[in-house]
Amino acid sequence: MELPTVNLKTILLVHWLLTTWGCIAFGGPYPWANFTILALGVWAVAQRDSIDAISLFLGGLAATIFLDIVHISIFYQRTGFSDTERFGAGMAILSLLFKPLSCCFVYQMYRQRGGFLGPSQERSDYQTIDSPEAPTDPFGGSENRVHGPQGY
Repeated sequence: MELPTVNLKTILLVHWLLTTWGCIAFGGPYPWANFTILALGVWAVAQRDSIDAISLFLGGLAATIFLDIVHISIFYQRTGFSDTERFGAGMAILSLLFKPLSCCFVYQMYRQRGGFLGPSQERSDYQTIDSPEAPTDPFGGSENRVHGPQGY
C-alpha cells in the first residue's frame, strides 16, 4: 500500500504546534528533545537533496517516540494538573501518537532521496568533487594547435 504524499513542512508544522502545547505540561528534557529534532527537520527542508538531513530527522523522530513515552509516563500526574496542564499533556500525547505515522512519511521521503537503495533516480547534472571520473578536456587532442590571438 502506497502512502499518500505529505509535505515535510506540514509534518514540521503539526509537530511544532503539538510540541509547543505539550511544553505547557512538560518541561525539562521534553522541549529539548523535541525542538532539537524539529531543528533537524528544518535542515531537511532546507537541504532538499541531503540524505544525511532526512536520515537524522527520521532517526530523531524514532528516538523521540521512546523518549516521549518515558518522559510522559514519569511526569504525568493523574491529580494536580490544572485544565491548562491537562490540555498540554493531551497535546504531548497526541504528538506521540502522530510520530509513528510521521516516521512512515519521512521514511518515504528518505527513500525518494536515495536512502538504502543507492542513488535516487533523480540525479543532478553536476559532478561531485570526489568522483573517480576525470573531467573531459575541452582542448583534448589539440596539442599541436597554435593558440594565437583570435580575430573578432
